[in-house]
Amino acid sequence: MPHDHHDHTGLSPSGHPYRADNDAPLTYWQRMEIAVRELMIEKGHLSAAEVAAQIDAMDARSPANGAAVVARAWSDPAFKARLLENASDACREMGFDIGTLHLIAVENTPETHNMIVCTLCSCYPRNLLGLPPDWYKTREYRSRAVREPRAVLREFGVDLPPATTIRVHDSTADMRYIVLPARPAGTGQMDEDALAALVTRDSMIGTGLPRTP
Repeated sequence: MPHDHHDHTGLSPSGHPYRADNDAPLTYWQRMEIAVRELMIEKGHLSAAEVAAQIDAMDARSPANGAAVVARAWSDPAFKARLLENASDACREMGFDIGTLHLIAVENTPETHNMIVCTLCSCYPRNLLGLPPDWYKTREYRSRAVREPRAVLREFGVDLPPATTIRVHDSTADMRYIVLPARPAGTGQMDEDALAALVTRDSMIGTGLPRTP
């Protein structure tokens, strides 16, 4: 007798949504990646352990990295100046692997609010923020963030005064941005760890604001 685990509610017995099995044929690029990786290992240029370690390092990237950078900038004026002058070098100074990425930090002020987008695809400062959120990659965000940024921000719950200038920065494959949000009021006595806890991923994209203490 057939045994059907599906209760027709769209949920599995554990309560999680059903997801189709990822057993489709490999794409051309997936086959190419496997072939190149196995050839590099065979030639001794790298090992399977090194590949696994690099994947683990990439998976470990999260907004906590960027939050640490922001907290340092909030509490150390000299570091903030270096961050705004050369964000790549400033982040390397904190031990973050930026590679050859040209990273630019843009500062929010009472007069100016910055917002990041990639109109071409999904270029994003993954080294500091981890994987981009799904909405960042959608065609709707990529187009509307440029055409009507104020309306998009309102949908994210950020309602700025009419006098505030909104600057939208378009990322590229070689150049990425991170927003340095304005430090919340009432945080003068907080240390870097406490400040970092106020920094949200969206505040570093510009579609959100830091938490208030």
